[in-house]
Amino acid sequence: MGQLEEINTFVRIIDAGTISRAADQLGIAKSAVSRRLVDLETRLGVQLLNRTTRQSSLTDAGREYYQRSVQILADVNELNAAASDSKTLLTGRISIAAPLSFGLQHLTPIINKFALAHPGVELRLDFSDRPVDLIEERFDVAIRIAKLKDSSYIARKLTPISTVLCASPDYLKRNGTPQIPEDLKNHEILYYSNSPDHSVQIIDPDGKPVNIKLPAKIMANNGDYLRDATVAGLGISFIPTFMAWEEIENGSLVCVMRDYSFPTLTAYAIYPQTRHLSKRVRVFIDMLVDAFREEPFWDKCLKDVRVDNEDK
Repeated sequence: MGQLEEINTFVRIIDAGTISRAADQLGIAKSAVSRRLVDLETRLGVQLLNRTTRQSSLTDAGREYYQRSVQILADVNELNAAASDSKTLLTGRISIAAPLSFGLQHLTPIINKFALAHPGVELRLDFSDRPVDLIEERFDVAIRIAKLKDSSYIARKLTPISTVLCASPDYLKRNGTPQIPEDLKNHEILYYSNSPDHSVQIIDPDGKPVNIKLPAKIMANNGDYLRDATVAGLGISFIPTFMAWEEIENGSLVCVMRDYSFPTLTAYAIYPQTRHLSKRVRVFIDMLVDAFREEPFWDKCLKDVRVDNEDK
């Protein structure tokens, strides 16, 4: 029994969840799967799985070995494809984590284009605003909108993310239009609950930062809800332009305090430094970078608003 086959069996056990399911998928006896695992551990001189009568779990060594094994098997598949004169054929799996709203609105067309161009690649997509641990949860790449501080990841810049302060015309008619940061204390503020706190940094017309802490009228972990609640007249919210550009253009949302600005974030494609980047992941990230090469189309709404204000 070769080590590559033992590695493949080990990965299948982890992906399947149990030795029994792995045996069913491989079409061999459960005892044969167990034997391959024991042979691999004996060869390595280390335990990869903690086994109990009810369940098994990866040891620390097993977790690292699994991550590297997945990559090795993917590389072998690509090598075999190249040797078969299928140089443009990408195979294997890509696990992708992306923010829910940004992913569904702006990544979906790119992902679908990639899937059509490379039918041999399996895609595993997680659209969620929760922070993910790429290594622990075995993601190949994640799209993150933030000011990156974690140097443990390699990042490719995709596009800037601008934020505006918005309210509906009806809300402003009922409550007045804030002109300066202090005015916001008299308004209903809608907050994105995944933010670390309720403190907001606003850049004044002279370029000086103003930090203001505001009580939340409504908190939600989804930007689409906050946008819709703002359109419904429930309050004022800080909304990324990629999410609210249509409402700004059609007038159902009005940008307020336009003499002020808010810190711009950046959307990145990130992956762990410790992981060799496979060709399929490189091609996918390159496609993302190329798709966002131009100025974000959704920021055009800001220029349109400036033009309207100047005309008035």
